Amino acid sequence: MQRILSEKAYKEAVKYIPGGVNSPVRALRSVGAEPLFISKANGVTLTDIDGNELTDFCLSWGVFILGHNHKLVNETVKNAIDLGTSYGIPTLQETQLARLLVESVPSLEKVRFVSSGTEAVMSAIRVARGFTRRNIIVKFDGCYHGHADHLLVSAGSGVAQLNASSSSGIPEDFTKYTLSLPFNDIELVKAVFEEHGDDIAAVIIEPVAANMGVILLQAGFLKDLRTITKKYGALLIFDEVITGFRLALGGAQERFGITPDLSTFGKIIGGGFPAAAFGGRADVMAVLAPDGPVYQAGTLSGNPIAMAAGIQTLQLLQQPDFYKNLESKSNLFITELKDIIKGKSIVLNHVGSMFTLFFADHEIRNFADVKRSDTERFARFFRALLHENIYFSPSAYETSFISAAHTGQQLEQTLSILKKVISTI
Repeated sequence: MQRILSEKAYKEAVKYIPGGVNSPVRALRSVGAEPLFISKANGVTLTDIDGNELTDFCLSWGVFILGHNHKLVNETVKNAIDLGTSYGIPTLQETQLARLLVESVPSLEKVRFVSSGTEAVMSAIRVARGFTRRNIIVKFDGCYHGHADHLLVSAGSGVAQLNASSSSGIPEDFTKYTLSLPFNDIELVKAVFEEHGDDIAAVIIEPVAANMGVILLQAGFLKDLRTITKKYGALLIFDEVITGFRLALGGAQERFGITPDLSTFGKIIGGGFPAAAFGGRADVMAVLAPDGPVYQAGTLSGNPIAMAAGIQTLQLLQQPDFYKNLESKSNLFITELKDIIKGKSIVLNHVGSMFTLFFADHEIRNFADVKRSDTERFARFFRALLHENIYFSPSAYETSFISAAHTGQQLEQTLSILKKVISTI
């Protein structure tokens, strides 16, 4: 397989863009490869500028639950473009998508749109602090909540490749009110609340960790977290930027039956366009300007093109048995994959249509466990798959995804390639 044009394009990109990419993990440095430059995508097939066709299990980091280039979403977007691309003035589409979100997600009574997951989380935390009039935010090691200064504390995802637990360029004072605790350690959560409970504004968590690879919370953890936050008057925030509309129409909170005070969403709700949202209890959201004293704004928030794509996507997800069929397809794939990795010192963590292979011989329950996995072996695995035109998410700290567009034949072919690759590494 040749990638001559991609190599040439990368050399040109680094002249003008730091690292040649606009998001660090895309550089593929942690897996010992160079970036691919994609010319088009359709279904679950990416085509690079060299003409190589890859079966995609990254799906723009989970965005394309319907697959790339969905015909009905595209038609909706084309019609919306004909009416103008941005107004900076309210549209009916904003209300329509907001209604769909509120009707679908258990915790939502009011919602506001932004353009990225980072914006959504940053805004939700500002709301939590404004509502409670407290300062401290509790998060969990390995959970990535965007690149806002106060949240780059023991984060996962691409940040895990840095030498420090946070980013350079952030004064210590910006993170002094952020406490990061080990994932799945409820006793430590209780101890922190006993000491700081009167000044904890909120606890934010990915209800399924996805930015250090898929890690499930231990039984009862979310329920206990909900009990503790209520006891101390702190808010519980679910970061569902990845799990929202991925694990169920109502996200992880529907799947697990735990209702947070605030939630954040992204990825899927934009239908392939930059859109995200945060929302929750009406009384909490009432602190937002223009109704309250907490300021948040954005010229492209509620962009009509992104709203149109989101509306069409969510309507398709409401089709009968959509999630049942996706789960069934995913379970078949996971069952066969489990057989392939038996005895290979590989741990498979999964839920619904999300999965991660950790190259380790120990249980993966938290970020410390993840960091003990063999990232070099993962890198060899990734490169070998890429040689076979299979594109998994390109980091040992990330999640791969199955979409409604993956066919049984594509999944069986991928399993056959996985069996061959795993036997060689």
